[in-house]
Amino acid sequence: MLLTKAKIAIAFVAIAGALAGCSNMSGSADLDKLTASIVKASFRDQGIVKASVLDTDETNRECAAADVAGKPIEEELGRALEAKNLQTIQWPSNGVFLGDWKEGEKIAQNGRGLTWTDDAKTVNGGNCYNCHQIDKKEISFGTIGPSLYNYGKIRGVTDPKSPDSKLMVEYTWGRIWNSKAYNACSNMPRAGHMGILSEQQVRDLVALLLDPKSPVNQ
Repeated sequence: MLLTKAKIAIAFVAIAGALAGCSNMSGSADLDKLTASIVKASFRDQGIVKASVLDTDETNRECAAADVAGKPIEEELGRALEAKNLQTIQWPSNGVFLGDWKEGEKIAQNGRGLTWTDDAKTVNGGNCYNCHQIDKKEISFGTIGPSLYNYGKIRGVTDPKSPDSKLMVEYTWGRIWNSKAYNACSNMPRAGHMGILSEQQVRDLVALLLDPKSPVNQ
């Protein structure tokens, strides 16, 4: 989201004033509130992107606090947050978990959507290669997340429709829909939960990872 020079200047002035007055603040909670107000004052609605993207939920706030403290989130709190996120997963409305892996590859490659230069007609991508290796033929990928090459093959999924594969298929769907249901402080976007991807797009990504015919499992 773009900032005007004037807003950047205002933000720096505010930060300078805040630093000057830090000695009068009662604690880190006050500093957190001040920082949040400065950040919000520096952003504005731009196209389809709204300043409300800065609003966070309990999961993000708790994970951010743990990150600032430089330590993992408390185990009991993490489990509680995962349980709450698990309840938000929307399972396939038609009971079908796998779509078209070819479409899934297109989604994985696509990093467009939800930026201020896009509009409401722009189809959102998953931008999956930004963090993962997926298809062995693709040489450009990030390493923030684990490699997903041979995802289904390694997990023994030879027939995604078989009862033996049910748990892995459901886990894969859930992980894409809301990754924080399985790891409270996961860096992976909550693609379905946050409305980044549609149900059909999630279905196609599940196929990309689990369909034996997908290049992922070759």
